[in-house]
Amino acid sequence: MSPVPREVTLPAGAPPTQATEAAAPAARPARAPRRAANELTFKLDQATVAAYAGSEPDWLTADRQTAFGRYETQPVESNQLYTTYVDLRTANLADVVAWDAAVPSAATAASGASLPSGAAGLAAIAENRVEGVILDDESRAAGVILDTVAGVLARDPELARRLLAEPSSLPDDDKLAQLTRAAWNQGLVLHVPAGIRLERPIVLRWQAGEPGRALLTRTIIDLGEGASASVVEELLPSTGAGGRTAAQALFTGSLEIHLAAGAELAVASIQDLAEGTVAFQHRQAEIGESATLRWALAQLGGRLVRSRVDNRLSGDRSSVEQVEIVFGANDQLFDLTSNTRHIGRDTTGNLLSKAALLDATRSYMKGLIIIEPTAIGTDSFLGEFGMNLSKQARAVAIPSLEIDQPDCRRAMHSSAVGPIDETQMFYLESRGISPEDARKFIVLGFLEPVVARVPLVAAQDRLRELLESKWDAGALAEPAVTAPAA
Repeated sequence: MSPVPREVTLPAGAPPTQATEAAAPAARPARAPRRAANELTFKLDQATVAAYAGSEPDWLTADRQTAFGRYETQPVESNQLYTTYVDLRTANLADVVAWDAAVPSAATAASGASLPSGAAGLAAIAENRVEGVILDDESRAAGVILDTVAGVLARDPELARRLLAEPSSLPDDDKLAQLTRAAWNQGLVLHVPAGIRLERPIVLRWQAGEPGRALLTRTIIDLGEGASASVVEELLPSTGAGGRTAAQALFTGSLEIHLAAGAELAVASIQDLAEGTVAFQHRQAEIGESATLRWALAQLGGRLVRSRVDNRLSGDRSSVEQVEIVFGANDQLFDLTSNTRHIGRDTTGNLLSKAALLDATRSYMKGLIIIEPTAIGTDSFLGEFGMNLSKQARAVAIPSLEIDQPDCRRAMHSSAVGPIDETQMFYLESRGISPEDARKFIVLGFLEPVVARVPLVAAQDRLRELLESKWDAGALAEPAVTAPAA
């Protein structure tokens, strides 16, 4: 047992001695307060919401206030099946402050912004600045609108009200979605009139990650009857984005899609935010009769990413195809939820989630297919697959079905989690390929389904480069060991 230090009394003003220094142990640094796994440290108050609503129409102010009320009263996760997997402890957002609301502006090309090769339009926003909104002459002449939300409020208030105040635009039961709806400070609108078919994609570029700042965004895509378009969404680090040691930043983004009868939309999203950025993403689509939606989502960057996709197949013969990939390194956390609700007759859904995880990355893939009593003739499939590339990586797959209509063509799910298939390794090595290259080919091939669906060649090439560079950076990670057969 260690001796108990005796108390030493010195005259007033006497200098400390070696004995007193030894007698008084050094003070320990204060411990960081413990937090619950689902505690959100970012704070939104009534004053912030009121400041955003100061120059807006009354109906938009009321919409923000309703959303704020839901935000205050709801838990982070409303589905008890998923509560176990909510972990926001790495999101240190207590000192993060939201940017001011956007200043109204009409669509214009700002200095330094130019239309990407092969694209019909570009909207670029960096933190609280509109870098440029550009639309080619052919699309503008056809009545296509690409503008900031503030610009649409100024030029077409009725269109803005229909798109922004739609009750089902974002899930009412999601606290983080209501955070975005209450306090968004930047927004974009793409409106394609009925019968217009855009042959070239529209690029929507967001740059975020300024340490200590929060960028809350809404993006709304509206296609009329028989319209067709493709969109490439780029989520990139801003010039001031910090690394892992810098103060964190927050990016929240909603993507709200309205597809009228017979419309066709392809959306590719490439998320490569800085390591110090926490991202909350919400995508919701209302799919009308005979309309088609194709998602291709790539999650690469960020410190912690929570993504939710809600597909509502409300129209007869509507369909959705969704592929989402995760490529994680270090100790990133990806929390993905996908809900597909079949409402109309003869609807089709095909959803696939894949995660390749290096180091101590965690990924939760949670999918739910809901088949309503009205959804006669549904054909729906959900697949979730994780590839653990180290002993510390952890992938969790939770596919679910909720069927209230027995007359279905197909309703099924599939899932698997494990290391690289040793049979594939053996096949490639037997052809003279080194083990390192074999692992790389298998992993990048595993993630290729999203890359192949990106509609812009330059963005497709860039995504392949990002995947390769991330693999090269983690190529020395110890491979996972396959358990021996029983």
